[in-house]
Amino acid sequence: MTEPASKPLAGKTLIMSGGSRGIGLEIAKRAAADGANITLIAKTDQPHPKLPGTIHTAAAEVEAAGGQVLAFVGDVRIDESVAEAVRQTVERFGGIDLVVNNASAIDLSPTDAISMKKYDLMQDINCRGSFLLSKLSIPHLRASAKAGNNPHILTLSPPLNLDPKWAGSSLGYTIAKYGMSLTTLGLAEELKNDGIGVNSLWPRTTIATAAVEFLLGGKEMIATSRTPDIYADAAYLVLTSPAEKTTGNFFIDDDVLAAHGITDLDKYRVTPGDGPLTTDLFL
Repeated sequence: MTEPASKPLAGKTLIMSGGSRGIGLEIAKRAAADGANITLIAKTDQPHPKLPGTIHTAAAEVEAAGGQVLAFVGDVRIDESVAEAVRQTVERFGGIDLVVNNASAIDLSPTDAISMKKYDLMQDINCRGSFLLSKLSIPHLRASAKAGNNPHILTLSPPLNLDPKWAGSSLGYTIAKYGMSLTTLGLAEELKNDGIGVNSLWPRTTIATAAVEFLLGGKEMIATSRTPDIYADAAYLVLTSPAEKTTGNFFIDDDVLAAHGITDLDKYRVTPGDGPLTTDLFL
């Protein structure tokens, strides 16, 4: 089915890990504005003492933006949970056209300081979770390709930058995020003849999220960040690109916008003006 060019995701079905707040929520809302169907897989059933939003408030926002929503309270670390989310998505919406691997845990502690519990958490959510959701969606993405629905897998992970400083400064986190990126690299090759676009997307600058505020640099770093809207707008452009020609890329958000003629990025700054922005990790 060919949708009007003005709303290319109308009627398409997107399944996302996480999405109860921050970047994932903005990506979901951007797709919802086209009239997409959205499944959010998130654990946040009850309000967090520090972080805003639950899966239920997120679902309400996505619906208000124009989408149909399946709010699935689940855990990407658990095989049966993800399989059930995929099953319910297909049952309700008829298939899966888009996968967004958004869920991610972060701890930048050096090797001698990080607990193995936190190491395992990052591996299970970031790397294994992205692999699992992608794996279970592949049959439905292949069906989407055959139906001409332009299927994509988009993983929010960085370019594979082997400069030793990144592994040397936060090895546990680097392994977990690069595992996500290796999933992109491998699946793009594995699925290159299936008409499924497989790409990663990463921000040029830090993004104003709860993770940045509470785990990285506090309100000072928020002030030198861009808003999640830039990530969402770039993700939308990737997800609406021709899948057969757009695969195996490690995109940076402002490069994607520039390729589409969008170079005035002032509206994405948390703090108006021309002051320096904080460059994100791995760049």
